[in-house]
Amino acid sequence: MTLISNNLTRQPEQADNDDVGSLVRIAAGDRQSLSSLYLKYHRRLSRFLGRVTYCEDAIEEAINDTFLIVWQKAREFRGEALVSTWIMGIAYRTALKSLRRTGQARWEKTAPGGDLSITSPFDDHEVLDWVAKGLILLPIDQRVTLELAYWMGHSLEEIAEIMECPVSTIKARMFRARVTLRSTLPKLGGLLEKKH
Repeated sequence: MTLISNNLTRQPEQADNDDVGSLVRIAAGDRQSLSSLYLKYHRRLSRFLGRVTYCEDAIEEAINDTFLIVWQKAREFRGEALVSTWIMGIAYRTALKSLRRTGQARWEKTAPGGDLSITSPFDDHEVLDWVAKGLILLPIDQRVTLELAYWMGHSLEEIAEIMECPVSTIKARMFRARVTLRSTLPKLGGLLEKKH
């Protein structure tokens, strides 16, 4: 417990200080703090894991598994990263383990109903849907990298920590993802326009 108390006080942001306090209480067995942290991160993790799968049961299971690990490992948190980065890393690894264990069927990339058609990539909020359709076609590691960077605002260093790989690997994944999207998105738009 001493390691947690000494190392965790170095966090600069107030929100993270609150999360660090929650982890200290969780490490001491406080279930209410775990519940509060769960509620705080549930939406964020749902959105993040929703980039990996549309299967709501798989998302909920991964979130629950994530917080089981938070409960078990809170004492081991050393304050070397933000609490949010630590939790996102656990969620990412939990999702990958579930993907390997249960197979692609449970973590399929298609939207509910399997319908990838949209009316036009430029109608109302269809641009976001259009980009989401392109992201679905990316490999999971590239898709998750873009989600963490652009939608969740993590730095390259934080993403590298979450995904447990070097920053150079994150940069390469982002580059490959952008190249793929540059060629895929116009094709998706062209295919959609031909349908009309």
